[in-house]
Amino acid sequence: MLNKLLLGANNLVGTIPPSLGNISSLQNITLARNQLEGSIPRVLGKLSNLKDLNLGSNNFSGEIPYSLYNLSNIQVFVLGENQFSGYLPSNIHVAFPSLRAFLVGGNHFVGTFPCSISNLTKLLWFDISWNGFNGLIPPTLGSLSKLHRFHIGNNNFGNGGAPDLDFLYSLTNCTVLQELMLDDNRFGGVLQERIGNFSNHLTWLSMASNQISGRIPEGIGQLIGLTGFNMKKNFLEGTIPYSIGMLKNIVILVLQENNLFGNIPIVIGNLTVLSELYLHTNELEGSIPFTLRYCTKLQSFGASDNNLSGNIPNQTFAYLKDLINLDLSNNSLTGLIPSDFGNLKQLSILYLYANKLSGEIPDALAACLTLTELVLQRNFFHGSIPSFLGSSLRSLQILDLSSNNFSSIIPRELKDLTSLSILNLSFNDLYGEVPVGGIFNNITTISLVGNKDLCGGIPQLKLTACSRSPSKRHKGSFKVIFIIIIGGVLISFIVFITICYLRKKTRKLLSSPSLQNSHLGISYRELHEATNGFSSSNLIGTGNFGSVYKGSLIQFEGPIAVKVLKLETHGASKSFLAECKVLEKVKHQNLLKLLTFCSSVDYNGEVFKAIVYEFMPMGSLEYVMHNDKQLELRNPNINFTQSVSVALDVAHALDYLHNSFEQVVVHCDIKPSNVLLDDEMVAYLGDFGLARFLHDATMISSNDHGSSYAVKGTIGYVPPGQSMD
Repeated sequence: MLNKLLLGANNLVGTIPPSLGNISSLQNITLARNQLEGSIPRVLGKLSNLKDLNLGSNNFSGEIPYSLYNLSNIQVFVLGENQFSGYLPSNIHVAFPSLRAFLVGGNHFVGTFPCSISNLTKLLWFDISWNGFNGLIPPTLGSLSKLHRFHIGNNNFGNGGAPDLDFLYSLTNCTVLQELMLDDNRFGGVLQERIGNFSNHLTWLSMASNQISGRIPEGIGQLIGLTGFNMKKNFLEGTIPYSIGMLKNIVILVLQENNLFGNIPIVIGNLTVLSELYLHTNELEGSIPFTLRYCTKLQSFGASDNNLSGNIPNQTFAYLKDLINLDLSNNSLTGLIPSDFGNLKQLSILYLYANKLSGEIPDALAACLTLTELVLQRNFFHGSIPSFLGSSLRSLQILDLSSNNFSSIIPRELKDLTSLSILNLSFNDLYGEVPVGGIFNNITTISLVGNKDLCGGIPQLKLTACSRSPSKRHKGSFKVIFIIIIGGVLISFIVFITICYLRKKTRKLLSSPSLQNSHLGISYRELHEATNGFSSSNLIGTGNFGSVYKGSLIQFEGPIAVKVLKLETHGASKSFLAECKVLEKVKHQNLLKLLTFCSSVDYNGEVFKAIVYEFMPMGSLEYVMHNDKQLELRNPNINFTQSVSVALDVAHALDYLHNSFEQVVVHCDIKPSNVLLDDEMVAYLGDFGLARFLHDATMISSNDHGSSYAVKGTIGYVPPGQSMD
């Protein structure tokens, strides 16, 4: 006489015993959330009184036995989150005429949408998500008058065309519909104003990761019952509609990764129960609206990868005391970090990287005790790295202050951060002794490159030893030595000025803010815009490892040259690393200046690497030698004196590399095309893609594990002899 067998949410293993098919009185079998496996016994099809069958969240596999479709009294049919495969029958309405819940999501079913679902007038919940279904959805679903939840996400429905969404508007007749989940399919077309015809009962609408285009219709504001609206990863364009401010019950709003432009509407402040707002990766511009302060329930706000500008508004984030995640990275925001960030006691993640922010890190940030990730790289922050980062923010796991203007010692308190797993302080003006202990003992988790005045630390950092302070008995001799050094420097300076006068040359000095922050990394998007999409009209040269484009960036005065590496060419990546390694260390008036670099991915997701140099208006020496007609417009005669001057410039550069730098650098590819000329015919040696660091003139770098002898560089310009590989 058993009519209910409820064994769900246990740790049962094994298979379903076929003997269950003998209990003809069973009306409910619930075995969900166990670790059962195998197939469904065919004998269960004999249970003619069965109304509820729930086998969800197990490890069952195989096809649904055809015998189950004889259970005409079934009302609840749940097989979700298993490994079932095969097709669904086309006549489900005949097999299960009383069906109220049909949940088979999270399996491996394939085929087209079962059109007969439209005849199940008692259906409340339909879920076939996370399977392999395809094709179009029939526009006849409006007959499901009692439907509450309709989940078909994560399949292959749609063809990317206009008719794909025709079924959507038939669902507006389902007046009690609460959840509509269509995400991760192939639906195309545009949203029509009829989207506003859904009932106020609709609480969740998700169409993320499809191919929907056009604007978000103003009619969206009529869905005042919405608590969640997700249109992530589509092709939406236009502005965010003003009517969005009418969705006063909305808790989660996701519009990221589209083509939306214009300002963030000030009506966003009307969404006073909003908890999560994601606007990443669009083309939004303007400032952050001050009305955001009224979204006092906000826990996560992301607007990275847009064109936002202006200051981060004061007295706005102070009201968002529940904020946990804030991501405003990769915009054009300026000014200071507001001190009212100190009110964000729950803040865990703060991403402000790749903006134009300046000033110092405010002391108020010490109050954010729950902060785990602080990423401020690629801005114009200056001053000292505050010690409270190590003494107060004990939960920090990621700290990235790279590519700024910080000028101080590294606070010793940072070594006490036991949770810290990534520390990047590279490309600043830090000096003094590197702490030992904690994260500083793991070279794989810290980056200190681009700080020329650091010393000490663990041996693996290969920094110079820190000098000791002189004792009292040596103070007198130290003063004498100091005076001698100053005198020598003055004499050298006078001699240098005299030589410059005799040569009648004025060396061009770059003084833009970017050079005070030399070697700041830059994004692919910025370089794409700077070179007009790497247009052929901007192409100024090609080589074995890359192509060079002329462009301009707001960070630099005057034009720039962008060398884009051909990574499919053997040795191109190695050339990129070699050139960056050399140019970030050497500094000489006759060496081509590295302004910045890019190591990222392009719009197709492919690896992209580029190096940005100061643009040389006269081109290369090879160009000057073989393009006299082009040159006549600016310098009709290249006389003997100028030729000697160019040779001397190259000689000075080589003398520095061979004899005056801390390590011997061998260029390996001296030729006219690698000698660049500025407006005054001053020569600069460039292209260090084949360069090598040597311990001395005869010994190979320790970075190489062996040595071989081979001709390097370009045939015809390499002097006879041997070159170390």
